[in-house]
Amino acid sequence: MAFKKVRAKKKFCIFCKNKNAVIDYKDVETLKKFIAPNGKISPRRATGACAKHQREVAQAIKRARYMALLPYIAD
Repeated sequence: MAFKKVRAKKKFCIFCKNKNAVIDYKDVETLKKFIAPNGKISPRRATGACAKHQREVAQAIKRARYMALLPYIAD
């Protein structure tokens, strides 16, 4: 039995695509897209963000958690 290999669609960085998008710790709605349901920061392979923007997103999430804008764990 032969199986076809299915290739996943290439994910593109939404921040590189949208040049005027700014990563800010106060923009909680955008940061929630990069957090898994259990509260962890999602990896690059899941979000599609490039390395540079993934680092910025992670830093912004950590700042938002410290400022109590985002929870550390899921409720």
